[in-house]
Amino acid sequence: MDQILSELHSWCLQQLSLSSADAANALEVVSGDASFRRYYRLPLTAGGSVIAVHAPPEKEDNLAFATVQELLHRHGARVPKLLAWDEPRGFLLQEDFGDQLLCPMLVNSAAADHYYRQAFRTLLAMQAIPAEEHSLPHYDSGRLHTEMALFPEWFVQGLLDYTLSADERTMLNEAFEQLSQRALQQTQVVVHRDFHSRNLMVLADERLGMIDFQDAVLGPISYDLVSLVRDCYISWAPEQVDDWIGIYRQMAIRAGVLTNVSEADFLQDVDWMGVQRHIKVLGIFARLHLRDGKSGYLGDLPLVIAYTLSVASQYPEFEDFCAWFVEKLMPRIVKQPWYKDVEL
Repeated sequence: MDQILSELHSWCLQQLSLSSADAANALEVVSGDASFRRYYRLPLTAGGSVIAVHAPPEKEDNLAFATVQELLHRHGARVPKLLAWDEPRGFLLQEDFGDQLLCPMLVNSAAADHYYRQAFRTLLAMQAIPAEEHSLPHYDSGRLHTEMALFPEWFVQGLLDYTLSADERTMLNEAFEQLSQRALQQTQVVVHRDFHSRNLMVLADERLGMIDFQDAVLGPISYDLVSLVRDCYISWAPEQVDDWIGIYRQMAIRAGVLTNVSEADFLQDVDWMGVQRHIKVLGIFARLHLRDGKSGYLGDLPLVIAYTLSVASQYPEFEDFCAWFVEKLMPRIVKQPWYKDVEL
């Protein structure tokens, strides 16, 4: 890794036409994320800084990152400018958005309301991108089912050591199919796929910037909305969440992004999309722990479990799923060292 960092540092200086005296002599670790990308800051002697990224090409789709970055930037979305890119080595150089994630700024519901309304505008600008202007992959039935399949494999069997019967697999597949069909019936727009408070940054001008957008697809309009208002890392009162969903719906209708779908139907779209996402996330967080040794996400599982059960239990279509989850999984879940009771 030291050799890679040395090469990345030299490459950055070369791309910026700088000498070693024009920048710090070492890269500063900024962060990693749930992927294999690693981010570093390079302070410049003249002031300011840039972000260097090592994204191993055998692990990360850097072409997708560059393609989506260009698409979003062209349509006015605030994403980091891509300054240089070395595809074979997986080196990227981009604008530095600073360190201020949205998440710690959400100190109360008033602050959240201020920033979420701004996030809705950011979201609508992205969702307004015409389909003919991109070739993003479709969030189709296969992709939705593949995501939800992470739940029985990694969360149920892997993390909880629970073996599913044939009848239980059938029950899960039926629930997954209902969630998939509801998603596919929605208006299809550009979807960030991880639009939440840790992937939105508050910039110096108080605007919101988006990061981690490389997995964008063409998919259900409610996906990014529910990712934000039922964020896996922070929660709000259900009544407040429903208010935000209503506010977004009106904004989307006025923007021409959403047809005049009824409030009740749209709320159900959001609810079911959230259940699909949170089922997937349970599998992903378990896999990050078991396969990748990234155990920090285990502490976020209780909130995701609470979202899943509290929303799914409102719909008779998921009565069997919820009963099974409570009867079969919860006795194992409450014994886990990471578990804590979460009330929404």
